[in-house]
Formats: sequence, C-alpha cells, structure tokens
Amino acid sequence: MAFALAGIRFTAARSTSQPWRSGLQGDRRNVASLSFLSNKIRPGILVAAGSYDTDPASTTIAASGKVIVPGTGSDDASFSTDLTENKEVASSNLQVSQETARLTIEDMFEPEAVETSGLIIEDEIESKSEDTLVSTEVNDEESLNGVAKATISCQNKEKLEKLEVKPKFVPPPGTGQRIYEIDPMLKDHKTHLDYRYSHYKKMRWMIDQHEGCLDAFSRGYEKFGFQRSVNGITYREWAPGAKWATLIGDFNNWNPNADVMTRNEYGVWEVFLPNNVDGSPPIPHGSRVKIRMDTPSGVKDSIPAWIKFSVQAPGEIPYNGIYYDPPEEDKHVFQHPQPKAPKSLRIYECHVGMSSPEPKINTYVNFRDDVLPRIKRLGYNAVQIMAIQEHSYYASFGYHVTNFFAPSSRFGTPDELKSLIDRAHELGLLVLMDIVHSHASNNVLDGLNQFDGTDGHYFHSGSRGHHWMWDSRLFNYGSWEVLRFLLSNARWWLEEYKFDGFRFDGVTSMMYTHHGLAVSFTGNYNEYFGFATDVDAVTYLMLVNDMIHGLYPEAVSIGEDVSGMPTFCIPVTDGGVGFDYRLHMAIPDKWIEIMKLNDEDWNMGDIVATLTNRRWLEKCVAYAESHDQALVGDKTIAFWLMDKDMYDFMALDTPSTPRIDRGIALHKMIRLLTMSLGGEGYLNFMGNEFGHPEWVDFPRGDQHLPNGVVVQGNDNSYDKCRRRFDLGDAEYLRYRGMQEFDQAMQHLEEKYGFMTSDHQYISRRDEGDKMIIFERGDLVFVFNFHWSNSYSDYRVGCLKPGKYKVVLDSDDKLFEGFSRIDHTAEYFSTEGSYDNRPRSFLVYVPSRTVVVYALCEEPRTESTD
Repeated sequence: MAFALAGIRFTAARSTSQPWRSGLQGDRRNVASLSFLSNKIRPGILVAAGSYDTDPASTTIAASGKVIVPGTGSDDASFSTDLTENKEVASSNLQVSQETARLTIEDMFEPEAVETSGLIIEDEIESKSEDTLVSTEVNDEESLNGVAKATISCQNKEKLEKLEVKPKFVPPPGTGQRIYEIDPMLKDHKTHLDYRYSHYKKMRWMIDQHEGCLDAFSRGYEKFGFQRSVNGITYREWAPGAKWATLIGDFNNWNPNADVMTRNEYGVWEVFLPNNVDGSPPIPHGSRVKIRMDTPSGVKDSIPAWIKFSVQAPGEIPYNGIYYDPPEEDKHVFQHPQPKAPKSLRIYECHVGMSSPEPKINTYVNFRDDVLPRIKRLGYNAVQIMAIQEHSYYASFGYHVTNFFAPSSRFGTPDELKSLIDRAHELGLLVLMDIVHSHASNNVLDGLNQFDGTDGHYFHSGSRGHHWMWDSRLFNYGSWEVLRFLLSNARWWLEEYKFDGFRFDGVTSMMYTHHGLAVSFTGNYNEYFGFATDVDAVTYLMLVNDMIHGLYPEAVSIGEDVSGMPTFCIPVTDGGVGFDYRLHMAIPDKWIEIMKLNDEDWNMGDIVATLTNRRWLEKCVAYAESHDQALVGDKTIAFWLMDKDMYDFMALDTPSTPRIDRGIALHKMIRLLTMSLGGEGYLNFMGNEFGHPEWVDFPRGDQHLPNGVVVQGNDNSYDKCRRRFDLGDAEYLRYRGMQEFDQAMQHLEEKYGFMTSDHQYISRRDEGDKMIIFERGDLVFVFNFHWSNSYSDYRVGCLKPGKYKVVLDSDDKLFEGFSRIDHTAEYFSTEGSYDNRPRSFLVYVPSRTVVVYALCEEPRTESTD
C-alpha cells in the first residue's frame, strides 16, 4: 500500500509499535539550567576539542583547567563558520553531561564544582595542515570582554575573502545603557534592567567561548537530525532521559535491532548508516522514519525532533517523520534575490490552507499562482504566512506546533514552499513567517512533549511547563540545548527557505511567568520589571534578535506583545529586547469596544489616544483586525457594522439599507484611521480588506469533554475555512468598493510614505462635530465621523503654504460612496494661526467620510536670462 503527497510517493508500511499521544509521566532529567546567578566567570572549565564529523568515529582531548580555543596562536589554524557548502568547514557543538545538567551555571563557575562537572566542548577544527589546539587561561577580564575576541576568532576573514564569501557577523554586545537616555524613567528600574543585560552578556560570552560564536551555535541543524555525507547518513538526537534508542523506518523494515544507536555521556544518541553497495543513500528519499526509545515512561516511537518533513497517512492519526532528500533535479533553486526591507511595512496576513475560494485545503502552488499576484496588486509589500510549522491539529491555526523544522505537509512539499517564496520575491514581496516559539503541542508522539520520556526535556517540568489556557507545553529557555534548538530553528527558516523575517507569536506569554493571563497592564513600570518577568525568556528573545539582525541584516522581526513592555523595540546593543516592531494589539480591542456603542457615544479623543499610545523610538504595526477577530465566536469589523444585512443587501441591483451604508462608510474610515495614525507599519488579514462576510471556522467534529458535555462540531466542514475572494472581485457587489478603497490606501502610502514620516501633528479632536484632523508627512487627513452632519467651508489647519488637492476620498463612487466631493477643486492656504497651525484652508466635509489632501507641487520655471 502507498500514498502520494504533492508529487512524492511514500510507502505506507505500519510501525509495529502501539501509538499513544498523551499521558506519559516521568521525572525531569538532564536539563541544564542556565539561570545566571553568579557575577564572575571563574577558570577551571574542562574543555575538549576534536572531531565531530558525519562519520561515527570521534576523538576527545581534555585539558584540565584550560579552555581550548581553536584558531589562535598559529597562523595555520582556521575556524570558519559560514562555508556550509565546504565539507572541511569548522563548526561547533556543546553537549552538557548528565552531571553538569543538574548544576546551575553558578555551581559550574565555582572552582570545586568545575573540577568535577566535566563540561566538555567538542569543536571541529579545520586547518591547512593539521588540527591545532591552543590552550588559554580564562580570567574575569575575559569574561567581560571576551565576546569580541571569540567572535573574531569565529570569523576566518582571510579564508573567506580568498573564497569570496561574505562573512556573517554578529556584533558583540554593547553597554546596554542607551535605554536610560531614551527613557529616563527606566532609571528607577536600573537594577533589574542591568541584571537582565548582564544575564544576556554572560550568555553571549558562554556561546562565543564554548560554541565558537552565535553563528555556529545557531546551526544545530547541521549536526542534529539526519546528516548526509559522502559515505552515508548520520542521525543524532539529544535525548538524555532515554535508556536505549534505535532508528526505525521503511528503510530497515521497522526492525528495531537493525540500527541501534549509541549514547555519549552527554545524552546525545547517534547512529551511522553507510551507503548501500551501489553507492545509493541508505535511506531513500520519502521513507518514513522514527526513533524508538526505552524511556522512564516506557517504550515509545517518536518523530525525530529535528525532522524536516512529516506526513499524516490517510486514515491514520499519528504523523510519520519523512526523510526528505529529493534528487538534485527535483530541488527548487532560488532564482530571485530577496527584497530589501521597505521603510513602510504593509503586511497581508494569510493562511495558505484556507486561501482558496473553494471549500478545501489550498496548496503552496495555488497560493503562489493565485494569491500572491492579488497581494501585489492590492499594494501590500509583505506577506505574513501563518501555520507553516507542522501542526497535527489543523484547527489550532498552526499554533500547536509538533515539528518545528518541517513545513506543513497539508499544503505541499518543502520545495513547493520554496517556490512560493521565490515567486513572492520576484514580485518584490517580503515573506514573513508566523513563528511559534512561545509554546508547543502537548502531543507525545507527534511532537516534543516527553520526547525522551521525561517531563522536563525541552520544557519546564511541573505546572510551570504547562499553559493551562492553551493546553500546550512551555519551553525552558534557560536550557542550553533548548536555546540551540530554538535559535537553530529560526536560522533554518531564514537560511533554507529564504524567509525575510518573523512575526513571533505569543511573546507576552514568554516574557512573564503569569503569561499575561488575567493581568491588566496599566503601563506602570513595576508590572514589567520584577519577579514576574522571565529573564531567561527575555534573554532568548535578545539572542534570537541578535542572530536575526546580525546574520541577516535585512530581515524583519515583529513581536506579538500585548503588555507594552518598555525597550521591546530598542536594539539589543542599547539594552532593549531587539524587535523591529511591536504589534499594536490595543487597537483592535478598542475598535470592538467602540463599535458596541451608539454613534453619538464615539469619543474622538479616546480613539486618537489609543492609536497614538506607543513608545517613542519603538515602532508598531497597527491593525484594525487580524485573524483573531475573524475566528468563529468573534466578529470582524464588517460583521460588527452590518451584521446579517451583508447576506441580503450587498448586490448593486438591490436597494441598500441604512445599516449597509453606515457599515461601508465606517469600515473604510476605521481602516484608514488605523493605518494613518496607529503605527509605522500596517497589517490586514486576508479577506478583511473587502469585509469578508463569514468568520473562520476550521473543520471539526463533535468534542466529548471529560465531564460528559458534548461540544458540537461542524461535521468537519471546510465551508467557512476559506476566503471568498470572488466577492471582492465581483463588479456587481458592494464588496468590490471596499476592496478598491483598501487598495487605494496601500498605494497612497506607497506614494507618500506617511506611516514612517517624522512629522505627525493632530490639530483637531472635536467631540461635537465628531471630527479628527491631523497631518502625517505631507498629507492632511480629515475624518468626519458624524452620522448626519456635513460641513461647508470647514477650516482645516495646515503647516505648509500653497495649493492643496484631494488625493483620496472615501466618498468616491468607486468606493461605494456618494460622490459628494469635487476632485477638481483646489484649496489655497491662508496665513494665520488656526488649531495651533500657522495656516489653514477651507473644505467641504460630508458626513461619515475621510478625505486626504496633499500639497500640490508647483512647476518650477527657469529664468530665460
């Protein structure tokens, strides 16, 4: 029996093991705590350097009381980390032994503890002649300043220049003190913030000293999982809690005795499979593979943690790991360069599976051919893709990840995803990935939960490792190997798939031990800097932003944070967390709150205050609604405004209703006000641009709760797990006008760049007239939220003198308006202070409209003399 997926034929032989998905229990073992409590790094760490190649043989050399520093003391020694195509290139790996894993870093830094800990560093060292090992003492001064030295030693500039390979370089930490210049109020919390930064600096020092550099540390995918070499395939897995392990799969007829793995003293299991006699790889492309382990919780079969592809066979519940290594002719080769990050970021958030108008799971290929051109035409310059990392439960929207390095097989193959990204780059679109490092699926067989049979392998043990609301597992960001795994995961998607950056999910949950649950953040700084802050998690975020911006300078990182953590979008070198943007999550909540009120109760000042409430020098991505508001049980803005009238009165050949007229008018105004005043970037979830009439409801069956209650499903229907783009394109429907306005918004921003302009001035918030008037860049925005009042000769303050013209009018007939504005009219400014502006001009302001004015550039005349 066989099954096919997107052009690959997979065998479907069944494993002899009994699958189970939850309920395994075990003690936490071998999780290295990296909670830095000591203030000094002490000498005496045991270090060994030697071979760690794809063949099983390796050697270990120890130097008691010394640190082995490769690439120093000899001109012939080299240590390069960027030449991944060169088989002789060096890389590094640190494995923490069982005894060391029980020690905190504070214990390890004490001389008596170090002497017995046996912390071993294994480095590959490649030189022109032979391996050169140089021993140097570690002292306190080096612990503070050794980062730059270690980073430089990680870069063999001479060799890279010779091979014309541009070096990748992560700058060393700065002083971390500029945050106090940016925000003097932070000085009241200097103890916490300086401790946070020292924690980060020590971690950088540890990585640079013992892994070579952050570049090397973030390439764990070159060591773990399946590694193809000239002679065969090596498979490695970190599972310190396992007592015995073997690699099984189609390639060895699932024989547990065929490829038994060996365990080193640091909990890493390894097996080498030589090539077949004819030279072919021992594991054919497309073969199902799993690791069987005898664990404290019993014998279990698991998908390898570093698997690059996993598939669910028809009729089966568990997924199967797939050895993915297609022939060269079937691999996608990227043809188009990655675009540079735009100054103004306009993001189209989407989900590949539900991107078809048809009730089905859409594919990477269809998305590439049908949806990407639409996104480009609408005027967006970035596409943010959800649910890329494999997740066994489709209805989780991709947020219960099971296989972190594998793109979801529901939509196609890894190479088809690469083709999608390459096409987006051809169109000039950035491709951002909605990456989930905040939590993981609690599936035992499909995912990382209890991977080695212990509760605290990748996650915190006990209640701290479980998110009670999300029903998922929480990473231990203080564990060395967890850091390697997550940093390498982010690097993998940037390197292998050419993603242009990330939107990090659930960052609030990461940064606080209370996960932001049942906590109302008021802006009091004590809420951010105290015992509720998870410093290990914040340090991880600083490290991953270091890696992203250091190795991929054009990449974009966006954090989903509802708390408003100060310094969130300040560079790490200045003492910040390092994100480029924060999602301005207060805005959609405010719009929902506002839409529950009568029109006369809409408070202009309150709306403006929410939109502009962001921290100086910390950029925000604003959005009126995202996928959250589109989920079943919630309402989109369009549905809040028009409700069931959307089903009966959106055709142009039928009379409209007051509710439809109001809804279309306010839908346009809300979106442009959010874009023009809410941040330095903008996000829209697919379909919301034209007011998609249906919520998102993933296919699901009835759910039987333990208390006997049955939650009714939808008969596994895909009817509402799709996007009706045909509605927005139909010329006979009013949806078309809303889509046209959204497109006009994007192109207006593209032309004038108002979101990132330094000039912003709000001149009027009039509660009686229901007016909001402001300048952003060279544009003047005039919003009239009054439900009935239109104003003639309404004076609008402005900064610059000259003639103004209309550049966008929500009342245009093209946008399903009433054409009450004359677009040929010219508006001349007059001198004299008005609304604290030095000049003003008179306009006509219809009810429920927004009109944008731009200063006309007068043609220059040259002298004939």
